Amino acid sequence: MNNSSDINSALSSTCCVCNTETLTSPEHLQQPELSQLTSLNRLSQNLETIFQSEDDFTFYSDAKIIVNESQQLPIHRCILSARSLFFKSLFSEARDEVVFQLKDLVKDYKVGYDSLVGILGYLYGGKVKPLPYTVCVCVDDECSHIGCRPAVDSMLEVLYASFIFQIPELVALYEGRLLGILDQVPADDILAVLSVAALMCDKACERLFAKCIDITVKSDMDTTTLEKALSPDIVKPIMDLRSEVEFSVPGSNVFPDKHVRRLHRALESDDVELVGLLLKEGRSTLDDAYALHYAIAYCDVKTTTKLLEFGLADVNLRNARGYAVLHVAAMRKEPKIIVSLLTKGAQPSALTSDGRTALQISKRLTRFVDYFRSTEEGEATPKDRLCIEILEQAEGRDLLLGEASTSRAMAGDDLRMSLLYLENRVTIARLLFPMEAKVAMDIAQVDGTLEFPVVVNPKNSPSRQNTSVELNESPFKNEEEYLNRMRALSRTVELGKRFFPRCSEVLDKIMDADDLSELANLDNDNADERLTKKQRYMELQESFAQAFSEDKEDIDRSAAMSPASSSSTCMRVARTGN
Repeated sequence: MNNSSDINSALSSTCCVCNTETLTSPEHLQQPELSQLTSLNRLSQNLETIFQSEDDFTFYSDAKIIVNESQQLPIHRCILSARSLFFKSLFSEARDEVVFQLKDLVKDYKVGYDSLVGILGYLYGGKVKPLPYTVCVCVDDECSHIGCRPAVDSMLEVLYASFIFQIPELVALYEGRLLGILDQVPADDILAVLSVAALMCDKACERLFAKCIDITVKSDMDTTTLEKALSPDIVKPIMDLRSEVEFSVPGSNVFPDKHVRRLHRALESDDVELVGLLLKEGRSTLDDAYALHYAIAYCDVKTTTKLLEFGLADVNLRNARGYAVLHVAAMRKEPKIIVSLLTKGAQPSALTSDGRTALQISKRLTRFVDYFRSTEEGEATPKDRLCIEILEQAEGRDLLLGEASTSRAMAGDDLRMSLLYLENRVTIARLLFPMEAKVAMDIAQVDGTLEFPVVVNPKNSPSRQNTSVELNESPFKNEEEYLNRMRALSRTVELGKRFFPRCSEVLDKIMDADDLSELANLDNDNADERLTKKQRYMELQESFAQAFSEDKEDIDRSAAMSPASSSSTCMRVARTGN
């Protein structure tokens, strides 16, 4: 056993660093030491070969670890017993057992397949290799991937499993790595690190535990967040330290009053009727209790839906930390809640105090491998990816309306002016590209929505529906119907921008032109004015023709390279008439 310990120590001292670099440089070694290092490296490579070779590995293995229904790892009990006291004890106590569940081994924390492969690879070959890139990065292209949640989670998995498997050198290595990035980790994710450090006992990662406590004490995290994420024996010291130190964030030390706590407990119990009774007492409103924030973060989806149906809470309310309700929903990663909030008017472009949108939050919580994981036919889309797709669409619409609101053609961002802008834009598109515009409008399901009268009304414009109402002269009624109209028109414009970006750029210029409303009206003009407008109209037609030709070439090129989606196929059919 002493010989095994010596080999273990030698392997660790020569190979236990990131990316398989060695701690000792051969240039500074004498010949006997160099020979020993060569032998140890050869031993490491041989054992590593056994681990990496699927055929031989399976053939010689005498046990296996089940990670999940589709993933398992064959293991060699002799090798793991020699390298880890944990496995030596496990195999000696379960001599006849050959199948082990990973969840039973690590118990209090979920460890993934890739993390287990990394740890076992070290036990076999004595080398620390980086985990696959796709499990350590998020899907936000603007993220540095240093402190995003996938990067933190991958380190925590290896750290905790190394502690359970009694591999102190790996514990020390990954504690150091986490200490190096904590300053770039969002405050909410610090709680995840603190929880793992607490599970391991503060003595195993004393420095990591202490630094997480220090960051949390100085953070803006409220007591409710701390109580939900941490055990009471950790929350109390944090609150005591907050009361002692001079640094204090307004509201961070405030405990919810009794009535607010009763509202929260009622929500947790899914007792919406009790919530209604408590509200009738008049001591606290839903907004006073940040009830929507609380329900979205900690309660059942149905409870959140019922709470929204009350219509008594501000869906764009920010809590003391500057999080809007949609930001909390992005952290929860529940598509149904996100859709419900967007339907009720939540603003997808709203920023947190550190400048993140709900979409960015969702992206930085999602692993690259999970987002791009292929799904079988009939299999549900992963929730992470679905949340991102929903928020992308919502943010795109929000951006579209935001761009429209800055246009001189709108002169405001209220519903009336937004509809005027969109109706005018789609009308011009229908005049210039009737078939393409018709397909886009069909996809966006514009038919059946209540039409808003447009400013531009050329003689040859498409006929108006009988449901049209002159809203400039009458009160603005049926707001919900016009909201539906605006959503459908926004989707139409969005499709146009996607498939005909150059034509859309020309339309942007037209919509911002000062002479937009005059361009189509030639009745009261003299000969010179009519000639000028006709020349302007011809110039626009020429610009559109060129832009349309270039967009058409791009679409045809894309169609030739890959199978067309249903919407692009519709566009192509409309364009060719086939």
